[in-house]
Amino acid sequence: MLRIIDARTGEPAPAAPVRRAPTRVEAHVPERDATALRVLLVADLLVRALELDGTPVWPVLTGAAERDRLREDAAALGIRPFEDGAAGHGPGTGQRVRVVGAGADRRGAGSAFDTTTVAVAPVHPAETGLDAPDAVRLALLERHHHARVDLDEVALDEARSTLARLRRAVADWALHPSRPVPGEVRDRLRAAWEDDLDAPAVLRLLRRVETDPDLADGARFEVCAYADRFLGLHLTRDVGAPR
Repeated sequence: MLRIIDARTGEPAPAAPVRRAPTRVEAHVPERDATALRVLLVADLLVRALELDGTPVWPVLTGAAERDRLREDAAALGIRPFEDGAAGHGPGTGQRVRVVGAGADRRGAGSAFDTTTVAVAPVHPAETGLDAPDAVRLALLERHHHARVDLDEVALDEARSTLARLRRAVADWALHPSRPVPGEVRDRLRAAWEDDLDAPAVLRLLRRVETDPDLADGARFEVCAYADRFLGLHLTRDVGAPR
C-alpha cells in the first residue's frame, strides 16, 4: 500500500485508506514558479503511483495564479493535466490528498486543514528555464520531495548526461529478445515508490539494473519501461530511432 508522510503529523499515512476507491489528488499552488512546478510534479507522481495500484484518481489544481501558463509549463515537464478544482471532494470521490509547498497555507481555497497533506520542499532559483524539460524533471526527481533542490547548471548538465545514457542503453536493450521483469526487481521498485514516493530510490535501482550481470538485456529494457510508468522520463523515446 502506498504510504506518504502526512505534513499534519510527520507520520506515515496511507495515501488511499480504502484501496482502489476513487481518490481526489489536489495540487495547491498559489504562485507560478519552480516550486509550484515541483508541487505539480509530486502530485503527478502520486497520481501515477495510485493508478499503478489500480486506484481511480481525479487530479485537480487549486489556488494557481497564471493558471494557463502554469499548465503549459507543467505539460512541458510531462505532467499530465490537472482539472480546475474548488475545495471539497467533488462528484465520485471519497478520499482526498492535498499536495502543497512546504510552509504554504495548507488550508487551500478556504477548506479546513482536515485531509492528508504532502509538503514539498522549495526549488532554487524560483525562476527556472524549461529549455530542457526532461532534464529539469530528472533533476527534480533526483532529490526526495522533502529536500530542497538547487537547479543549477551542474545539476542540469548531470541530468542531461544521465538521460542520454539511459535512453541509449534502453534503445540498445530493446534490440534483444524481451524478458519479463524479475519479480524481485518489480517488488523493489514498487516498494520504493510506495514508500513516500521515493523517486531517488527508484533511480538508484535503475542504475543497479544497468550493471547487474545476472540480468538479460531484454529484462533490463522491461524494467526501465515499467519504472518509467512512475518516473515519466520517456526512457523508451529513442527505441527504433536511426543510429
